[in-house]
Parts: sequence; structure tokens; C-alpha cells
Amino acid sequence: MADDMVKQAQRFINTTYGTYPGIPRVEEDGKTGWSTMYALTRCLQYELGISALSDSFGPTTLSTLTSRWPSINASTAPSANVVRIIQSGLYCKGYDGGEIDGIYNSRVSAAVQKLKSDAGVAGAYPGDAMVPKLFKALLNMDPYVTVSGGSDTVRSIQQWMNSKYVNRLNYFIVPCDGFFSRDVQKALMFAIQYQIGMTDDVANGVFGPGTQSGLKANTLSVGSSGTWVQLFSAAMVFNKRSGVAFTSSFDSDLSSRVSTFQSFVKLPVTGQGDFQTWASLLVSTGDPTRPGAALDCVTEITPARAQSLKAAGFQVAGRYLCNVAGTDLDKIIKPGELSVIADNGMRVFPIYQTYGGSASYFNGPQGASDALDAMFWANYHGFKPGSRIYFAVDFDALDYQVTDSILPHFRGIKSTMDSYTSGYQVGVYGPRNICSRVAAEGLTSASFVSDMSTGFSGNLGYPMPEDWAFDQIATITVGSGSGSIQIDKNVYSGRDAGQSSFNPPAPSDQLDVGFDKTQKGALLAEIQHYLESKGIPEEGGNIGEDAIQVNTTTEAFNVVMGYDAVFTGLARALRMRKALIMIPVFWEFRKWSTLDALADTGVETYYTSGDWDPFDIWIKNDSSTGIAQIFAKTAIIARNYAIGQGIINGTIMDETKDADLWNIWQKLHDDDAFSMGTTAHVLIQGANDVGIPRPNLTYSQENSRLVLKRFRGFGEEAETDSQIQIGLYQILEKYFAPLRG
Repeated sequence: MADDMVKQAQRFINTTYGTYPGIPRVEEDGKTGWSTMYALTRCLQYELGISALSDSFGPTTLSTLTSRWPSINASTAPSANVVRIIQSGLYCKGYDGGEIDGIYNSRVSAAVQKLKSDAGVAGAYPGDAMVPKLFKALLNMDPYVTVSGGSDTVRSIQQWMNSKYVNRLNYFIVPCDGFFSRDVQKALMFAIQYQIGMTDDVANGVFGPGTQSGLKANTLSVGSSGTWVQLFSAAMVFNKRSGVAFTSSFDSDLSSRVSTFQSFVKLPVTGQGDFQTWASLLVSTGDPTRPGAALDCVTEITPARAQSLKAAGFQVAGRYLCNVAGTDLDKIIKPGELSVIADNGMRVFPIYQTYGGSASYFNGPQGASDALDAMFWANYHGFKPGSRIYFAVDFDALDYQVTDSILPHFRGIKSTMDSYTSGYQVGVYGPRNICSRVAAEGLTSASFVSDMSTGFSGNLGYPMPEDWAFDQIATITVGSGSGSIQIDKNVYSGRDAGQSSFNPPAPSDQLDVGFDKTQKGALLAEIQHYLESKGIPEEGGNIGEDAIQVNTTTEAFNVVMGYDAVFTGLARALRMRKALIMIPVFWEFRKWSTLDALADTGVETYYTSGDWDPFDIWIKNDSSTGIAQIFAKTAIIARNYAIGQGIINGTIMDETKDADLWNIWQKLHDDDAFSMGTTAHVLIQGANDVGIPRPNLTYSQENSRLVLKRFRGFGEEAETDSQIQIGLYQILEKYFAPLRG
């Protein structure tokens, strides 16, 4: 929401400093954001005479400010512009800056004192002067009031830490917003180090040997009191332990809640604030030397290695379902390996990981593709229905990336896994925040937590997920000689016991595989030449009624090949040829016209507008839509058939009811992966319509043509189109067939 005084602050930046090198202009939109705060920081650096301007209010800025202007108020303000920077910062923080006039008046004085009070530093910094560490806090986006969803108890701890430690050299004012965060976690670590007695040049906020030694010397129990108990209870509150109060007295109630926490994270239940409990509260690994009953590894577990692991107390092993194309790491479960593990008295849980190392990989269609691929591999290795597959997110995703990428990805996984009748469950491997957020949406049923990555922002400041099954804490080597194996040691909660018996491996000969992208140019050229020979040019097409075919052959090809992984997964799951599923999608996307866009608008108007003329013939309750141009009625009939055949799970719907039509129409329109899956189901149901066998791996060319024709309809146009489409099918098979097996 725009604020006029913030807009004036932005105008002050642009008017006063807009021509200065190193101070970029900011958008005058009245909205506080990092760009405005960074600009104000640079303005202050300019006023301080710092030549290398930076977005960071770092050590140079702080030390220069401390030496030049350690206390700024009405009588000591160095210049009007410095006061204007303060006033601008106050407005951006939501305080009354007393106009942006360069005068440190009573309103500015009151606002600075209110900021100090909100941040908990009024006692440390009495009076109305702006001091260096407060200035640093002013020029960032941290709130100092409880924000929506924040905890007043957490805020009181944040204020207490600020008040107690702000005058230590490397302690900076933390937000007082009621939320545990990375900065608050680091501040708590500094506070503990100060309490241990570390000097400013030793305390570093890291859970190192000195900190660990100090904690081991300060075990808390019923009757303990003072600052150590305050720090411990603060850590319990930060970890969202229910019913814990911020207190200086270690009483029986706190002891009971400590016992509950220890049980939750699988520590010895002592009811005391001992070292291992401190460690589990402060760092994601906890005490990495504690025992673990589970493991994961990229190395084959041979009989000798299995014996070493069993002797070391391990009960459950995580192994990878597949390798990653284009990489050298051979991590896939080997033939006979699962039996070796089971024969040695251990169980196995499956992990699916391909290119999950950056946000760009994660999206809804990729999630659907991963689900299909994971189901294939789980079935291939013999994992029984009920097995939980852990899909990996192996990077430090920021919270907005979880929202924008990870959650859509897991929605794609969950909807696909729920649709197909494999019976496999969905788990997640990743940092704490990711695990908790996908679980909160009901997308997963257990978490495999990558707690070894202690520096990940998704681990720092986040409590252990409530549904954790495996907690990855250390890389170790077990055994010696032929029994030696490097593993990641995991603490085991018991939530997921893994599998101890397996089905015979499923056959995979002649199933489709991913396309060799190096052949993409040659395949496109052959398709273009073929279609042109059939009167379909690279661009456009004559369909009359002043309609325009919008997409070129190249665009249609690129879209379809961009979803190669989805088509491959569908083909493998349904044991049919992916070329057969690709052709209708390619064809319909290439033939999509402005008439189709009008039809979509008509359906949207029908369902969402209460004010339309019933004589407008373009307004209807259904149209062909989405990447494959399928009618909702057609989709419902096909999906009902697939449900009846046990191909997918789902609820039978009524193609005559508007509510069901609108539900499916929106999915077809908005979800490409759903449309592609529905394309396969329409082909399967179409085969039944025309009295031929279900599409399979040895389908005849004529049967392929007949189901392609049925997808288009029954008339002369469908017959003509199918004759062209079967030629396209043959071209695709020319490139796909040699890759199989």
C-alpha cells in the first residue's frame, strides 16, 4: 500500500542524490522496499565521505559513523541532509519522521525514542539521539513490532536480547517482529557465547568447540535459575515447543516440556538442559556425534557393507531409484541389492533425485514428470505399494522460491501420484522450511530433513518439521576393507519403517526414454519438410472466417519437446508409445487459432459472468481448451473410463453437469501436465470406442492411426488429419525407437 511520506522520501533521494555516481534513482511509488533502504544507506555513506558506496550497512559504514557522528540529535545533527535521511528511514519504518525538512524536531525525537522502545534498546540508549547501531537497524527492512502471525513471546525475547547485548561489539539489533529467523538464531548464539564469557574478539556466532565446551559445563535442571535458563527457554520458544514460557527459573513444568522435546528429536529423555538438548535447539544437526539408526548413500550396499552397517546399529537405508542422465555418478540401486539389504536384517526407503539443485528446475509439469518417473523406477526395482518415495530439493531455497517453485512442483507430484494406481506415498527431502511448508499443504506425509546443511537459510531459524522421518546429521565411514562404506548418518524417528520385502523387478525393455536433445534440430527439419509437403506451412494456415493460426510449426515442436519428460513418464506409466501421446498435442497446438481463444472466452463468460445475453451463440458451457484442445465433456468421459479400468484413481464425474464440466475445463485450460495426461486417457478410451485393443508397446500402425482419428472425431476431416498424423508418428518413431532399451 502506497504511503505519501514514503513517496516523499523517495523523491528526496532522487532530487538530492539522483545525479551522484553510485546512488541509483528509486521508483517513487510510496512503497517501502529494499531498493529504497539501499539507496538511503548509500546516501548516508555519501554524507560520511565513504568513496566506495554499497547497499550494505557494513563495518566500514558503522565504524565511520561511530567515529564521526556517534550521537545525532537536535543539537549535534551534522547537516540537514543527514536528518532527512533519518526522517526518510523513520517514515519507511512506519514512524512519524516530522516531515522531511532536515529539522530534528520533537516529532523526530519522539519517533526515535519509540523506535528504541520497540527494539528493546531504550535502556541501553537513553534519550532521543540516533546512535550508530540504531541507524543500522533503521536502514533495513526489519520490523520492530509484532507482525501478522508473529508471537508476542518471541518478540519479548528479541527485545530482551537487544537490551542485554546490544553494546557488545558484534551484536546488532535484531528484528522484534515475533518471528524466529536466521538473524535471531545468530544473535542467540552470540548471546550464549557472551554468557560463556567469550570476549568480543572471540565470540563469532558459530557453534564451535568453545561454545560446545561452554554448554557442556552448564547443564540445567530443576532448580536452576538466571540468564542461562532465560537463554535455554528462549531456544525452546524459538523451536516452537508448545506451552514453553520465557523464564529465568527451570521448574518442573519446563523440565516436562524438555522431556517432550527430547523424545520428539530422539534424544535421551533426561528432562534437563544438557549438551545434546542445547545442540538440537541451536543447530540443525544437533550433536552430530550422536548415534543414528538410519542412513542414506550413493554407494551399492554389498553383502560385506551390509554386515558392517548392521553391526554398527543401522536399521534403515535410503537408496536412489535412478541415475541422472548426463552425469557420471552411479547411485542407482543395483540388481539384487535390495535383497542383500533385507537379508541382513535392514529395510530400505527410496529416494528420487535428478537435477534438484536450483529453483529453475522446479515447477508443476516437472513435478508431474518426476512423479511418473519415480513411480516407474520404484516399480522397476520392486518397491511395493505403500512405499514412500522421498523427492529431493537439494539447494538452499529462499522462502519466496518455496512459494513460487517448490510448492507448485510438489502439487504436480502429489496430484500425479494420487491419480495413478501405484499406491506409492510422497515424501520430501530438503531443508526444514521446505519440508514444513510442503507438509502444511498436505502434499507430503513425511520429511527426510537435510540438517547437515547447517548454514542453509531454510534450516537456520526453523524448527524441526513435525512429520520428520529421517534427520541427516553427518557423513561418516562405516566398516573396513571390503565392508567399508561412506554414508550420511540419519537419526530415525520411526515414522517410516521402509520396506523389507520387494516384488520381482518389473520389465522395462522397449519402454520409451528421454529424447536425445542433440537430434532436436534434425527432427524439427524433417517434421517441417513433411508438413510442408502436406500443405501445412511453417507459419499460418487457411481456416477461413478471418481466423488466424497463431503458432508456428517450430513453436509447437518446441513446446511439445519441452515436455518430453512428461510424455516419457506418461508413456512408461501407461506402457504405450509417447509419440502417440505427443502427436495430438503437437497438432492441436499448431492448429490453435483465434477462434479457439474466442471459444475459451465464451466458456469463462458462461461460468463467471452473471450478465450475458443467452442469444450470444459464442457463450457456451464447454469448448476444446488447453494445450491439447480437449473438451471437458470428452475429458470426463475418458477419465471415467480410465478410472473404471483401474488406470487412474479418481471420482466419477457427470459430463452433463456444469459444475463438473467447469472443474475439468479449468484444469485442462490451466494445467499442461493434466492436459497431456488426459490426452493419453482420451486415446485409450478412443480405442475402446472404435473396438480395437488398448494402445500398447506393440501397437500396429493402423491402430495408431485409428486412435489418432478418433481423437479428432469421426468425420472426413478427422480421416484426412489422421493420414497426415500417422506420418508424423513415423517420423517421431524414427528418432525415438533407436534410443529405447
